[in-house]
Amino acid sequence: MNIAVIWFPGTNCEEETKRAVEAAGMTATIVRWNDHAELSTYDGYVIPGGWSYEDRIRAGAIAAHDTIMKIIRKEAAAGKPVLGICNGCQVLAEAGMVPDYGIEPVEIALAPNENPFVSGYYCTHAYVKVKKKTAFTMLYEQNYVFKIPVAHGEGRFTTANEKVKLRLRENCVLAYCTKEGDEKGEFPTNPNGALFNMAGISNNGGNVVALMPHPERCAWEHQAGSMANADGKTPGILVFQSMKRYIEHGRTIR
Repeated sequence: MNIAVIWFPGTNCEEETKRAVEAAGMTATIVRWNDHAELSTYDGYVIPGGWSYEDRIRAGAIAAHDTIMKIIRKEAAAGKPVLGICNGCQVLAEAGMVPDYGIEPVEIALAPNENPFVSGYYCTHAYVKVKKKTAFTMLYEQNYVFKIPVAHGEGRFTTANEKVKLRLRENCVLAYCTKEGDEKGEFPTNPNGALFNMAGISNNGGNVVALMPHPERCAWEHQAGSMANADGKTPGILVFQSMKRYIEHGRTIR
């Protein structure tokens, strides 16, 4: 199975994301934003981190309106898996692909971080808890807690729409928490002030997932440290191995 890693001008995590996809047992191809003639032939898509179009206007806002995203939306509607990481998460939100309730064209925003010590970009490790089984979390146990890198300036999930807000907990994939799994809303447990401690969100079908943390940066034993299992599997690699399982099982979440 071949996964398209989408490269926009300003993306800078495409190579490490490609390596993580390949380490999970799939083939990965870096596809430029303006080279989408064969895009529908891929089995799944990953939009990696970086600063697409220099984050002009808002993070991910310009990339979200590229022609390639219209194709990816169509493929997602057919059940193909789509993962957005950091800037890719922002792109999916701006494109209205998560949570995609049909209430508004764009239902959720990634607002500037709320951090008492740092204004703007903030890089650290955070603990997250698995809240929902999706195409990218199938291989995790429910409520599993692990440590993962975060690195962003606009990572705060928020919305002004009360109808959207009422449903968001249903679509929360990962939630920031303490090492013990407590979902405390204050800094530093919640590193950006995200609503409901959300670190990741999905569409209703669970095949489109937007994550602010970087699973590709804890995909190797030397990155994960004590979080790696006895067999060497890391929390980060399970995201991509779940993607592989989802495709192998006929695009079903089980």
